[in-house]
Amino acid sequence: MNIFENISLKKYNTFGINVNARFLVEISSKLELINFLQLKEFSFFKKIIIGGGSNILLTKNFDGVVIKINISGMNVIEEDNDFVIIEAGAGVIWDELVSFCVDKNYGGVENLSFIPGTCGAAPMQNIGAYGQEIKDSFYSLEGITIDRGESKTFFNDQCHFGYRDSIFKNDLKNKFIITSIKLKLKKNPIVNFSYSSIKSELEKKKILNPTIKEIRKIIYGIRMSKLPDPAKIGNAGSFFKNPIITKDKLLQLQKIFPGIIFYPADENKIKLAAGWLIEQCGWKGKKIGNVGVHSEQALVLVNYGNASGDEILNLSAEIKKSVKDNFGVELKEEINIFY
Repeated sequence: MNIFENISLKKYNTFGINVNARFLVEISSKLELINFLQLKEFSFFKKIIIGGGSNILLTKNFDGVVIKINISGMNVIEEDNDFVIIEAGAGVIWDELVSFCVDKNYGGVENLSFIPGTCGAAPMQNIGAYGQEIKDSFYSLEGITIDRGESKTFFNDQCHFGYRDSIFKNDLKNKFIITSIKLKLKKNPIVNFSYSSIKSELEKKKILNPTIKEIRKIIYGIRMSKLPDPAKIGNAGSFFKNPIITKDKLLQLQKIFPGIIFYPADENKIKLAAGWLIEQCGWKGKKIGNVGVHSEQALVLVNYGNASGDEILNLSAEIKKSVKDNFGVELKEEINIFY
C-alpha cells in the first residue's frame, strides 16, 4: 500500500487533466484494501475509485481520497469441455486479459480488444464494441463495501447491466470497490463479425471463416486508424453513448435525414450513431482553444494542451446542444464525470 498526499492526478487520467487530490492510495491486494478502509484517519474523507483513468473526466481538485486499484493476477479457476472460467484482478489491464484469452482460443471478449482501462472498470461500464458487451461473458465479481469493509459477490443478473451501465455506476457508485472479476468463455468460439467495418476488412483480406485471433487483429487496425493514442494526445475514448430512440422517432428523422446511421437495439428501440450526429453538426475536427473533437472520430473529445476539465465539459455541452437542436435527440455522456 502506498499513500500520497497533495498529489497531482494528471498522470492518473488519460485526458491529462491537472487537478490535485488530498490523498491518493495505491492498493495491490484485497487485504490491503480492507486494512486501508479500517484506518480511522481516512474514514471521514470522501472517496473515489479509479483504475486506468481512461473513462473519467476530472473537473476540479478533490479534497478526499482517490483509491487506485492495482490488484493483479489472472488464473483459470474452472473448466469443462465447453467452457472456461477465468478470474482476473481488478487492476489487470483489460486488453492483457483479452490477449490472454484470444491466445488460448477462449471466445467471448475478442471484439472488446484494445479497449483501454482495467478489468475492475470493465463491468462498471459494461464495456462493449463491435457487437459484444462484457455482460455476454461475465460470470461474477468480488469486492468490498466502503462503509463496512465487507466482502461481497455479485453474479451477472445482480449487476443490472445496461447499455454502458451497471449498478456500480448508479446505486453503488463510490460505495463498492471491485477487487476481481470472473468471465465464462467458450472453448469453441462463435465468431461475431456482424459489424460492417469488420465484414469489410474480412472481405478485403478474403477471409471467409475468421478465427478470434484474426478478428482481434482486424479490430486493432480499425481502432488504430480512428482513435488517438492517449499517450500522445489526451482523451478518454468515446465521450458519448449512442442514443436510443423509438422506431417512430427514427422514421421521422429518416424523412429529413435519409442517410442517418442506426442499429437495432431491441424489438422496439433503435440505436443511433452518435458520431454521425456530431459530424453532421460540423464538430468533427473542430478545435476551440485547448480542446476539440478528433478529426477521425467525432465521438472522441481531446485535450490539445493544458485544458481544464471545465473546458472539456463546456465543449461537450455545446455539442449536446447542437445535436438536440438539429435532430431532437439528447446525447448522454459515456464517461464518468467528477464535478
